[in-house]
Amino acid sequence: MIFWYILAGVCGGIIGGMGMGGGTLLIPILTLFLGIDQRSAQAINLVAFIPMAIVVCIINAKRKNLDYKSILKVVIPALPTGILTAIAVGKINSKTLSVLFAVFLICLGSIMFVASMYKCTRAYICKCKEEYSYND
Repeated sequence: MIFWYILAGVCGGIIGGMGMGGGTLLIPILTLFLGIDQRSAQAINLVAFIPMAIVVCIINAKRKNLDYKSILKVVIPALPTGILTAIAVGKINSKTLSVLFAVFLICLGSIMFVASMYKCTRAYICKCKEEYSYND
């Protein structure tokens, strides 16, 4: 059984390292395949996020890819919002939390799909305009 937990962590780490939240994969793996309740899976995800976030910050700081003013603009509202959300999650039962997380993933997937289709369509149209001018 420990193998499956390690595999779930590796999958979440790989996806997290690619820039997409590793929890998008880790939480469903933990809940659907390993039988962990939603609240515990989200707690595990948050704990796993800490070392990944530290490594990413160090790498980006060395590459001088951090905009510290923008970081503050995100962190300042994120801290109280995160605390309030954690308190709210503590009052929601695990089944409701699972449904809310599923709705979140569906919305996120839909937004990403539409954005990808838009970018692909726009790139295709631009390429066609370059290949064929209106004067031909």
